[in-house]
Amino acid sequence: MVRAFYAILLAAWWAVPVWAQTSTVDPNDLTLSVTVEPLPDPLMRQEMVLITIHGIYKRHITLESLEQPDFDGFNWMQLGQDHWFVSMLDGRPARNMRRRMAVFPDETGTLEIGPFKHHLTLLDENNKWFEHTITSEPVTIDVAPEPQNDEWWFPVRGLRVSDDWSNAPDQLSEGEGVLRVIRISALGASPDMIPPMPELTSPSALIFAHPEKRLVDLTSRGPEAIAFWRWTVTPTNGHSAILEPIRFSYFDTVAREMREVSISPQRVAFGDVIGAPVSDQRAPVEASRSHPLVLPICGIIAFLSGVLAVTRGETLSRYYLRQRLRSWQLQRQLRWAIWRHDIAGVRASAHALDQLYGYSIERSELLSELDSHLFGRSFDPNIPEKFVFRLRQTFLTGGLHTNVH
Repeated sequence: MVRAFYAILLAAWWAVPVWAQTSTVDPNDLTLSVTVEPLPDPLMRQEMVLITIHGIYKRHITLESLEQPDFDGFNWMQLGQDHWFVSMLDGRPARNMRRRMAVFPDETGTLEIGPFKHHLTLLDENNKWFEHTITSEPVTIDVAPEPQNDEWWFPVRGLRVSDDWSNAPDQLSEGEGVLRVIRISALGASPDMIPPMPELTSPSALIFAHPEKRLVDLTSRGPEAIAFWRWTVTPTNGHSAILEPIRFSYFDTVAREMREVSISPQRVAFGDVIGAPVSDQRAPVEASRSHPLVLPICGIIAFLSGVLAVTRGETLSRYYLRQRLRSWQLQRQLRWAIWRHDIAGVRASAHALDQLYGYSIERSELLSELDSHLFGRSFDPNIPEKFVFRLRQTFLTGGLHTNVH
């Protein structure tokens, strides 16, 4: 039934050019309009406005080109490609064109979105081409100034903020640094509207600020601007450092109120720093009992590790067993991070595994490639292809560290 309907529709559509092509154009056969979504009262400067350009064409079109206005007083973005489809109007098939755009008024007062012009090439009764242009009506928008304050004006429809670390910031190795990445995702904003990357400060840390990355994702709800703020942090006093909090405000255009984002202070420390004194009082014997399956499982792991060590010619010791258990734990964390597409977790697990095994040129180059892939100029938020397979190959050529430091 559905196929028959589409067959009839297609036949009707191809029949239209036969009897409808004349050099005289009926204004009702070709229309172009601009629709603005409902606006808040008042609409303030830089708030996103969604508009739809809709053309309806009851005649056959050979060529077409849509000319948009200059958008004086606006920034603008086109949300994807033009959408063409066929509909039935008054029993006749008609082609439709829709274009979605987001505009951001940069000025205040009454602003005008000028007319769009659709330049069409049509056919006359002799099947000869001729040019015809249809024009939309201009649209006016009233824009109010934003509230006066000293802070960055940042109107958005939705905001998400994440704070990720390449390693646990309070469990660093001696002299090691940690990469901090704050991700700002703002719906209904262009990338230039996001506040500038703040200065990360600490009285006792060496902080290197990386160039920020700004992207935009075009969605049906409007553009979603994304910014990455990145710093490498290393404590300078040999122990720990406290990073000062980060704060910025934004205007929630849905709730029509100002809101504040506050990222709490963060402690960055080497792993041997003791956060609190340990009590000398021994725990009761009953409280220290383990699950009855723990000892058999540990025995099996120890046996398998011993076999693996003898096979590889490695010396079996309690330190080796701890290293082997740590390796299995980190590889499990690596697989879990990949499954969740947790980039920070993948990097942290890979670098932790690198410290367990002997030095490998291939592994060092592979980890450098990962960092360049994620944080270099050609930023790509995806994990490199076959990264885990290539990383595991380096473990086969370099054994675990077996000497106690």
